[in-house]
This record gives sequence, structure tokens and C-alpha cells, in this order.
Amino acid sequence: MKLTWTPLIIISFFFCQPSYARQDIALWRHAASEIEMQSSLGAIKRFNMSQDRWRIVPDFIPETAYALSIKAAAQAEILPCIIEIDQPTVPNFAWNSFIRPLDEMAGDVFDSINPPGKGVYQGKVYSVGAHDVSLALFTTKSLMKDVGVRYPTIAKPWDKNEFMAFLDAVKETGNFTYPFDMQSHNRTEWIPYAWGALMMSWGADFIDRRDYLTVDGVLNSKEAIQFGEWIQHLVNEEYINASPENSTAFIDGDIGIQYGGSWALSDYFGAYKDDLAILPLPDFGHGTVSGGGSWHWAITQTCRYPEAATEILEFFVSSNEQSIMSAEISGLFPTSSHAAEATEDYSKEGKWRILFEFSKAFALLRPATPAYIEIASNYRKAMINILNGMPPELALGMAVDSINVAFERNQNYRQP
Repeated sequence: MKLTWTPLIIISFFFCQPSYARQDIALWRHAASEIEMQSSLGAIKRFNMSQDRWRIVPDFIPETAYALSIKAAAQAEILPCIIEIDQPTVPNFAWNSFIRPLDEMAGDVFDSINPPGKGVYQGKVYSVGAHDVSLALFTTKSLMKDVGVRYPTIAKPWDKNEFMAFLDAVKETGNFTYPFDMQSHNRTEWIPYAWGALMMSWGADFIDRRDYLTVDGVLNSKEAIQFGEWIQHLVNEEYINASPENSTAFIDGDIGIQYGGSWALSDYFGAYKDDLAILPLPDFGHGTVSGGGSWHWAITQTCRYPEAATEILEFFVSSNEQSIMSAEISGLFPTSSHAAEATEDYSKEGKWRILFEFSKAFALLRPATPAYIEIASNYRKAMINILNGMPPELALGMAVDSINVAFERNQNYRQP
């Protein structure tokens, strides 16, 4: 069956099991790729068939409308029992009392999940995720051989000079429209998630993680400004396209090296097969940093059946379900090391194990603060302004000013 995700329409799927003697449990998640939706439906169906007390009734909402739908439903007190949320937004949802701590979940479930698979706020776990993703550089082995560069490893990634030397060598071949693609057209969480990781490798950060209150001198630090200047250098010297029209340039052969996420792995492998090279991100002076934390499940404060919701979440993050999802969607790997070992691709001998190892070695979660939504929004604006030629010091300074206003407005996000 081919699924069609119609924009701005909530699409409900009701399974055919009889509903008598069962309690319906509403669940919302964002609409992703067709293969991910089919995988999600499979997990829901397996849970519904595994017992006769509860029945999950899911709604899939287009991602562009998802956050607004959650906020509107929360204000109207009509949230479903279970919602899917992006890991860095967990502190904001917890601070707003939209979601509840997962105190009832079995301790062995928590213990089995790696840190990026947990959404934590003030020492309590509010969400759990069954899969994670990793950032990487994607290119081809043949291109690396042609230009004669060292193959970077987890133990010894490229430094800034080696990375720029590779871009120069790719540029000099004359075979590509641009040597590098950072997905500048993607104006979503991609920029804070992926560009923020590179900025942190330069020695900057979004916020001072010692107090989670200070952005001035951190987000607009000397290192952050230098990172912004490097972005402009990439644009001005035509290493990257500041306004690419789509995300297929690497697959089409117009780009030599792609900055991307493991979720695109099947597309990249489909284009290049065994010639595909998956490389760690460069170390720009303060260690390689990769993003961590993907979409999670949480239980809402208004859920009338927390026992059922807890049982459902435990099912979703079980090793068996994590293994099934990773087998069905090649770019997503389990948040449990035990589950990863049970998969063909992410076990220690698996062909995509390197992505799991990147996450273990380099993942740094986005800051666990209710202010992150404001921080990410303003950082994204700053990076777009920098791409368009605004001096980085000005762009980042404006972002800091706006974030400080949000802190003032929300009384430093103190607990209600």
C-alpha cells in the first residue's frame, strides 16, 4: 500500500482489531518518509496484537505543522497520551508541564539505553528513543584515491588544514559544481544540529553549560565568530553554494563531499554502492563533535492511562523493536548497544557499524534547557544572515540579544 502524506491534514490509521474490551490510547508522531511510516505502523500493529488491554490509535501529522499542533493541543488540554518529540525540545516540554517524568518505566529499560536515547531535564528522564542518527562526511573512495588524501579515522580525524586541503584538491579537479555541500538550503533544525556541531569543534557553544543561563560571550565568542567567518570564506571562495536548490547534488555527482546524516544513507549507498566513503567529521581544534539525540516518545501530563502509555513505550524501545526498525530503515541505529549487536548492519561486524561508533565517540547533546527552542531559532537566523553576507559578529550579537530577551520574558525559565 502506498501512503500519501497530505500537508496540513492529520491522517489517522485505525487497525481492524475489535475495540470492545480494549481501551484506545491516542498517539501522535510526525510524518516522515514512507518507509519510516510503514515501520512505525508495523510496530504499532505488533503492540496491538501482543495484548488485549490497549489499542494504539495513531495520528501522523506533517512535520511542518507538528510543533504548532502540539502547542495548540496542549493549550486546549487535548493532547493525546503519547507524543513523539525531538530530543532537544524535551526540557521545554517538561518545563511547560506538557509531559511527565517516566518514573514508572522499568529500571532495566533505562539502563539499556545510551544517553542520546534519553531526554533528561533536571535529573529526571522525560522521554526515550528507540533509534538515533549520526552526522558524517560522505564522499567516494575513488575520489579520495584520485586526489591522494589520507583516510581519516575515529582515532585520527582530519584537522582543519587537512580538510581544507581535500576541498582544494576536489575543487582543482574541475569535475564538480562545488566541492562541498553543507545543505545550506535546509532551514530546519538541521542548522543548529549539524552546523552547531562544527561550531562546537571550533571551541564555541550555544550556551554556558555550567549555569544554562549565559549565552553572551559563548554564542558570540571569538571562536563562534571565527566559525561564522569560515562559513563566509566557504561561500566567497565557492567551496559551497549558499543557496542550493535541492539536496540531491551529491547523488547527482555535482558535489564531491556531502555533509549529511545517517538517515540519508540508503540514498547515498544506492548511488555509489561500495565506492561510498563514510568519514568522521573534522577536528577544527577542540575535538570532533557530532550531534546526538533524535526523535523520542513521551507521555503527556493529561494522559488518563499512564499505565498503558508506559507499557507502550517499553515495547517501542525494547531490543527486539529497536532491531526491527534498524533492519527496516538502514540509516537509523538502535539506542541500545545490545540491540545494535542484534542487527546485521550495526553489530560489530556490520557494514554500517562506523556510524554507531561515530555516535559513541563524538556525540554531544544539544543543551538541556527550556530555552533551547529560542536558542535554536535565533542561531538559525544568525547562520542564514551570515550566509547572506552579514558580519558574523553582528549576526551572532543580534542572536544573543534576542535570546537574552527570551530569558527575561520567561524569568530565566525557572520552575513554575
